Amino acid sequence: MKNIIVYCEITEEKQIAEVSLELLSKGRKLAERLGVKLEAMVFTDKAGAALDRINDFGVDIIHLAENKELFPYRTLPHFKLAEAVFEQEKPEIALFGATSVGRDLAPRVASALRCGLTADCTSLEIGDHVETKTNTEYKDLLYQIRPAFGGNIIATIINPETRPQMATVREGVMKLEEAAQKKKAEVKIIDVLKYLKSEDLVVEILDRHIEAQKVNLKAANIIVSGGYGVGSKENFGLLYDLASVLGAEVAATRAAVDAGYSEHERQVGQTGITVRPKLYIACGISGAVQHRAGMDQSAKIISINTDPNAPLNAIADYAVTGDLTQVLPKMIAYYKKHSK
Repeated sequence: MKNIIVYCEITEEKQIAEVSLELLSKGRKLAERLGVKLEAMVFTDKAGAALDRINDFGVDIIHLAENKELFPYRTLPHFKLAEAVFEQEKPEIALFGATSVGRDLAPRVASALRCGLTADCTSLEIGDHVETKTNTEYKDLLYQIRPAFGGNIIATIINPETRPQMATVREGVMKLEEAAQKKKAEVKIIDVLKYLKSEDLVVEILDRHIEAQKVNLKAANIIVSGGYGVGSKENFGLLYDLASVLGAEVAATRAAVDAGYSEHERQVGQTGITVRPKLYIACGISGAVQHRAGMDQSAKIISINTDPNAPLNAIADYAVTGDLTQVLPKMIAYYKKHSK
């Protein structure tokens, strides 16, 4: 069929995961570029209103499987159904979120279909490639772009010979945009019992304990972020103090996380979370490209650094040159004094 298929993950709240919606947004643009259809796969016990949300993104076809064995997620049932859809539809491109579910499911499907898979992509583009050894030209390949070697380089990976071209994509790196013209997708019902056998249901879920997410950087309008230049875990307390008076979340660079100044779930950058807050206050952050890739779409950026030539200052709306241990207490005191 040469179409694009997005695996739509279902959350605990029976909604389409945000990363899946982001992939539908990007998938629609890729489909328009290639002149093909955009399709979605939904496997759950009861889809309900989740299908209505998919219609907001210009999807042409939804492959729907509903059965009590499909929620919560288990590897074998979802794998068998995904493999069946791919074998039947033969998509050109297949996209999964780089979540615990996507990272479990996508490699199994790729292995079964004997095709390539690029993990944790941060960008997807369509382009051409010429193989110099054979002088073979390939048109309209999926450029699967991701950080490599600890985020020190950006690699562009292609799968010229195998199909589908498969990728898992990090949450937050694709802009979530609804289609300008929404339409009702055609729903193709999958006969679950046709594909699932008793051996696919050998794993049984006896009990589940779900812990609520403690940090939600993506939803924060204001983020106070610290880098290695903060100097210590104790100094990070100043960032929390400022965040408290601003109603903000605290984030960190990879260097700060590796140094033990902050938790991994607060990491922003190519190897962390991508954020787009209204205000991003960067404290002691030099501004390596790996970090900028995760926050350069912020509406306003304030950089606080002792180095006036810090790379981050080049993209900052305001650059404050000074010691953050002196600057932040003044900002906190001023805000407390002038806020209602």
